[in-house]
Amino acid sequence: MRNWLLPEHIEDILPHEARRVERLRGALLELFRVHGYELVIPPLLEYLESLLTGTGHDLDLRTFKLVDQLSGRMMGLRADITPQVARIDAHLLNREGVARLCYTGSVLHTRPRGLNATREPLQIGAEIYGHAGIESDLEIQNLLLRALCACGIQGARLDLGHVAVFRALCRRGGVSGDLEAQMHEALEAKDAPHLEALAADLDPETRRALRALPGLYGDASVLARARSELPQHPEILAALDDLARLSQDNGLPISIDLADLRGYHYHSGVVFSAYAPGLPNAVALGGRYDEVGKAFGRARPATGFSMDLRELAQVAAAMPDPVGIRAPYADDPELGAEIERLRSKGEMVIVELPGHESSQAAGCDRELARMDGQWTLRKLD
Repeated sequence: MRNWLLPEHIEDILPHEARRVERLRGALLELFRVHGYELVIPPLLEYLESLLTGTGHDLDLRTFKLVDQLSGRMMGLRADITPQVARIDAHLLNREGVARLCYTGSVLHTRPRGLNATREPLQIGAEIYGHAGIESDLEIQNLLLRALCACGIQGARLDLGHVAVFRALCRRGGVSGDLEAQMHEALEAKDAPHLEALAADLDPETRRALRALPGLYGDASVLARARSELPQHPEILAALDDLARLSQDNGLPISIDLADLRGYHYHSGVVFSAYAPGLPNAVALGGRYDEVGKAFGRARPATGFSMDLRELAQVAAAMPDPVGIRAPYADDPELGAEIERLRSKGEMVIVELPGHESSQAAGCDRELARMDGQWTLRKLD
């Protein structure tokens, strides 16, 4: 076996892509900063029970696990940074009011999310803790839209859902936990016949509502249909009101799917996905996940979103390759001082090593040359 081969769906990031990724990372962190989001950097691994608290079965399956040689306890390599940030908010910052936090770093997945997806996404995201109202969901959605704009992504669209609709139907209809899990899988697969069979023994109102959910998909007008086809339960009406607020004109095409239960065991309210032309997977995922804070022993409502910088780099606006300045190798204090002056201004200066002068000119459009006794910049042909 060739010892330079990497595992499947694990790749190096080469210079051109790395420049794009780093540019996006810097632009997004600065965007988050000016909106009041503080940067935190959680560890890559921690004890498994902390890493998976409140996240549900789906994240458990995506998490690499190993034994800590110091304590003998099970540890995990994080598959999502959000639970770690919730832990930081709940037990380290321990603030009473609203906390706005952001983060970036690698996560690892046991299996790729899609056919061409990496198992080592570079995650970046922002979260609001301590506010349960729709206003924080609106702030997070607007921040996401600004993030897409900062990346130069054109033609994006936003998909909205709300897990409280399905939960309210199950709770009001007296659905058991096992049956709820089976119906959740049927809804995720849009398997209407299977859903019909599973709901056969439920009361007529609940059965009709569950049957309607897979068809409640489309633009904002679907909310009017939902109000007429679903029971007038307060939780359902409140969820539809939230979706109406979030689907107001914000410059992006909006679609609503009341059968979208992505992260059902993780989210507690609104869920959303942003899609960009050229990518089969969502470029951003987010929503409300109040249950994560509760699972850490401190009831802190939370909402936020995350993005993969590597996927963003594939569809972000093109950036020019950097141009530099070629400098000769010489033991000359004046040359060294001029090189440092140019670098302090942000210029890339490449000093040619002896014997390899011609191979190091790539990417340079100027050179430092000795002219009239001074080191001067001149254009390269």
